[in-house]
Amino acid sequence: MEFTNYEPGEYAREHIRITPTTLSDGREFFYLDDEPDYVAGRKVRELRDPRQLADRFANQLDPEGNEVPYAAPLMRRDPLTGDWVPMATARMNRPINIGPGATATGNPLAARKPGDPYQDGEVPDVDYDVVVFENRFPSMVQVPGRDRDAVAHVDGNPLWLEKPAAGRCEVICFDPDEHGLPADLPVERLRTVVEAWAFRTAELSAIDGIEQVYPFENHGQEIGVSLAHPHGQVYAYPYIAPRLETELRHTEAYFQETGGNLLRDIMDAEVAAEERVVMENGSWVGYVPAAARWPLEVHVAPKRDVLTLDELDDAERWDLAQMYSTLLKRGNTFFDRGDGKGMDLPYIAAWHQAPVRDSRRDHYRLNLQFFSFRRAANKVKYLAGSESGMAAWVSDTTPELIAQRFKELGPVRL
Repeated sequence: MEFTNYEPGEYAREHIRITPTTLSDGREFFYLDDEPDYVAGRKVRELRDPRQLADRFANQLDPEGNEVPYAAPLMRRDPLTGDWVPMATARMNRPINIGPGATATGNPLAARKPGDPYQDGEVPDVDYDVVVFENRFPSMVQVPGRDRDAVAHVDGNPLWLEKPAAGRCEVICFDPDEHGLPADLPVERLRTVVEAWAFRTAELSAIDGIEQVYPFENHGQEIGVSLAHPHGQVYAYPYIAPRLETELRHTEAYFQETGGNLLRDIMDAEVAAEERVVMENGSWVGYVPAAARWPLEVHVAPKRDVLTLDELDDAERWDLAQMYSTLLKRGNTFFDRGDGKGMDLPYIAAWHQAPVRDSRRDHYRLNLQFFSFRRAANKVKYLAGSESGMAAWVSDTTPELIAQRFKELGPVRL
């Protein structure tokens, strides 16, 4: 299968097969197979969604039973900060599958199980390797026939701009084992996940109106994850998100002042200092940043200047899969409960990539920011008045202590 913007490398051409289909409500769905029989075409995937779902953009019924148009997400601009804030009321109706507020049974990310109470879930086949599909309850979506650039004013006041939240939200399932952990996946499977990140970065970046592609992983119920199944997401924003905008302002100012790349110089400085470097292989460096905010935080950067995930070559993709596997495993042993077994670490893994169209992209650099708000085996860092109210961080540890603990868990050179 050929795609317009994604170009597989030699490994992917020989060892990964991407098969597209469409779910019954019209959402795009992709299998990424690394099992040899599927790669060779000796086996084929189930492409027909057995559910009978209404078209995703069809009219809906309100609480009184009246037919109303599809409730497309909107976004409003905060005039005080300039931030766009998506508002997706339809997400209030999405099923919750764990915890005391659960409203559904079954796991929609698992492979299809005939007779499963949750409409057999989102995957048409009874097995899979890695799958990617559009989120059924997206925070952002492009609605056919609607002007994504249409600007309105809330209450007729030009202070408050309102536009369609015309982005895209996708889910990546890393493995069919709904009880597994990303840290336990073989490096070969994580290599397929890396390919999925690159594939979606290339394809989503080509969609009109998309300004930033953000693959990320939320892991752990304490983070707010409603499904334990090993999975991540990709957000394609129709604007540049506030964190990246801040970073772009600083990387551009640094370039104008010095002619250098701030992210490269930070990585080089960490390598020179050595103390906070916790992992290194042929293509990547993992370090605790000198001004780390979180009680566990590691940044991972490619040694070569790369803007986005789809620019990585085969060697860099393999080395990334290896380093990510090591990072997840060591994260799970970082906190000791006294039994030597560690814990299933709650974390966020956030890919910071160059923006799609902004002119400042050339002075940025790909990097992964991995962090957890757990500060001890039995303690969580809560974002209280200073952090939440003023975004003024107070760290409960030091970057050097975080790095020291990582170095106790395994060698720096992988």
